[in-house]
Amino acid sequence: MSQIKEFNDYRQRMNDVILAKENKVLKRFFSLDNQTYIEGALDVKTKELLGLVASMVLRCDDCIKYHLGTAHELGTTTDEVYEVFSIANLVGGSICIPHTRRAAEYWEELENTNNEG
Repeated sequence: MSQIKEFNDYRQRMNDVILAKENKVLKRFFSLDNQTYIEGALDVKTKELLGLVASMVLRCDDCIKYHLGTAHELGTTTDEVYEVFSIANLVGGSICIPHTRRAAEYWEELENTNNEG
């Protein structure tokens, strides 16, 4: 199973488990997260790339994968992604390098999946 499918399946399954518990605060938080990334003063792609930078600086591999996947769906180019990587490493420092490696690997798989289909 590709890491893309594995990640997306797990994320969906666990989100379903969490939301099924009907916890009002968690449901509102998930809703706020969704609302944050809709078109506003900033376009959706810019918001996703900002989310990617923040996720890399905060070193959240799951968040990085999510934002990479969404950015890929929005037509983000490899050059744009690597500019995001450079900003994240500048802001976050060398501790971001391992996350950049994993992000590059995930992006390569996204690009390869796109080229196969």
